[in-house]
Amino acid sequence: MKFGILGPVEVISGGQPLALGGLVQRAALGYLLLHCNKVVATSALVRAVWGHDAPPTARKMVQNAVSRLRRTLAEGDGEGQVELVTCSPGYLLRVDPDAVDVHRFRTLAERGRAELSQGRAERAAATLGEALAQWRGPALSDLTETGIDWPQTALLENERLAAFEDSAEAGLALGRHFEIVRELEAMTEAEPARERLCGQLMLALYRCHRQREALAAYQRTRMALVETFGLDPGRELQSLEMKILQHDESLAVPGRPHAAPAPAPVLAPAPAPAPVLAPAPVLAPVPAPAPVAAAAAAVGPRSRSDLFSSPTGGVSPHARAAARARGEELAMAHRWRGADPLWASLW
Repeated sequence: MKFGILGPVEVISGGQPLALGGLVQRAALGYLLLHCNKVVATSALVRAVWGHDAPPTARKMVQNAVSRLRRTLAEGDGEGQVELVTCSPGYLLRVDPDAVDVHRFRTLAERGRAELSQGRAERAAATLGEALAQWRGPALSDLTETGIDWPQTALLENERLAAFEDSAEAGLALGRHFEIVRELEAMTEAEPARERLCGQLMLALYRCHRQREALAAYQRTRMALVETFGLDPGRELQSLEMKILQHDESLAVPGRPHAAPAPAPVLAPAPAPAPVLAPAPVLAPVPAPAPVAAAAAAVGPRSRSDLFSSPTGGVSPHARAAARARGEELAMAHRWRGADPLWASLW
């Protein structure tokens, strides 16, 4: 016979669930399973079911519920293994702890935590996975739906979260960030103020090449802590944020080389700009030298043949003088400007 409170209250006998009756009967069984192998006072059972608004007949109703539970348990295959006895000032449920899921969970969680501290991540991940598999939903979910709210329910939820964080740590040590990142996102959304959970999500996202989302997860947790408790994140979480910003090598998967950022491409030097040449100066026309002008004025408006002939049939003295003057000017221009076609064209 197996008993379960990590989810709806249930009793499994021969592979089949037993009918547990109404609310008072299921609540009494759930509370006794939380304190199995310990005496539970009748007044504690009354408060567990009704709180401070118990009806006058509450004690009688609890006695009737316990009587029906005895008959239900007697119908199962746990004869000699389970016993519900009256023991002043209340009742005692004797049962093998391994038959109750919450005790199996605690045993496995402690073992997995010890294996993780010893560096046996592979074995720890398997043990902690088995521990979390004991959960079928929120603890005592069928009772909490009716308004029953016991402090033990919140404690159990904290134990589940701690076991999940240990399991996530083992997974990160094994390089399974791609496998666990979705679960971490879901758990962090439900519990944004848990710093250890946030740090694990940030590391998993960073290793999945999602740096921007890792930094956004830090900001969500920081805001949750400020708004809920008026506190900033602890130094460990702040340090993790700085390491992510700096691509710290310690964030790499253990045993694997750190993937350094790709070096910036080396660009070829830009070619030097072509020199800008100033436009060549435009030379103004140079007036004819005075001797040439005087010679031309002296000749007057004669024909070309007159300039080169004389009445006696020889070369005219005027032509010889003009040619000599032009030769001298051309020689001077050649010496001054060189063989410049523009200068020479003026003559």
